[in-house]
Amino acid sequence: MKRREFIKGLSGAAAWPMVARAQQGERIRRIAILMPFLPTNTEMQARVRAFREELGKRGWTARVNAQFDERWTSDNMDLIRSAATNLVELDPDAILAVGGRVIPILMERTRSIPIVNAGGSDPVGRGYAESLARPGGNVTGFAIMELSVISKMLQTLKDIAPNVSHVCMIYNPDNPVGAFFAGSFESAAAPLGIEPTIGQIHGLADIESAVAAAAAQPNGGIFVPPDVTMSGFVEQTAAAVARHLLPSIYSERFFVTHGGLVYYGADRVELYRGAASYVDRILRGERVSDLPYQQPIKYELVINLKTAKGLGLTVPLALLAQAEEVIE
Repeated sequence: MKRREFIKGLSGAAAWPMVARAQQGERIRRIAILMPFLPTNTEMQARVRAFREELGKRGWTARVNAQFDERWTSDNMDLIRSAATNLVELDPDAILAVGGRVIPILMERTRSIPIVNAGGSDPVGRGYAESLARPGGNVTGFAIMELSVISKMLQTLKDIAPNVSHVCMIYNPDNPVGAFFAGSFESAAAPLGIEPTIGQIHGLADIESAVAAAAAQPNGGIFVPPDVTMSGFVEQTAAAVARHLLPSIYSERFFVTHGGLVYYGADRVELYRGAASYVDRILRGERVSDLPYQQPIKYELVINLKTAKGLGLTVPLALLAQAEEVIE
């Protein structure tokens, strides 16, 4: 086993012991990480790796002056609650977390430990922050998208598949932020000549049913917003959509690398690097309540040209020119 892999393995569920390698008199800072995904999720592992690498660039190194306590739970709420309780009991200097159901659980357990959210939407509406400029509590972070972006996503889908007139949004209603996405989705659809429908899912069988129902509509399409549950069924969702020959747009890039048609969203890795910059500032004495909750600056467009050709669609040259990546 390579040394890097060995170290990565140890930095998961098992906490690093406080070691004597820190400079004499320097306090080792404890950084907790709560991820509601399986540890086998390579995309999420890459984002956490970027977070840790950015902290390293800023002077925070595992087993030198920092200790990382990682918990990977999947979207199992019992595991999430247990991991949240455990991490708060460790009394870390800061917590990195994501998930519309995860942040409220952490807030129930602590109102003093700084929580940096590398994602999410509408933090004011959700009660995470008093305002974007001054969150005021113990939660800040980097939003995954502005709700107005949903209109841009549907327009992009129409640009690639002009005949689409019925689009189904698939999400887990247990995720409270889904209601915000659903409202924006329904508002954005009508001006584009799209009839919106909602497919509520809790597991794989529901995904299959929702996709089949969308395919039963004339000129159907699929929209998948940010959703932890959906992120656990990437391959299955992409395969179901492909079987039913539905144009689709996603809020996560990895759906498109698995065969989905188009992705439009914020650069996720940059969100985690931004989260690292906030943790660095917190460790150096800044108050989490004073760190603005930031909206995305950069959005990416990724088009799966192979999928488009399989659907008989011609992607406009203007969109191809805008794309961050074209998968052929």
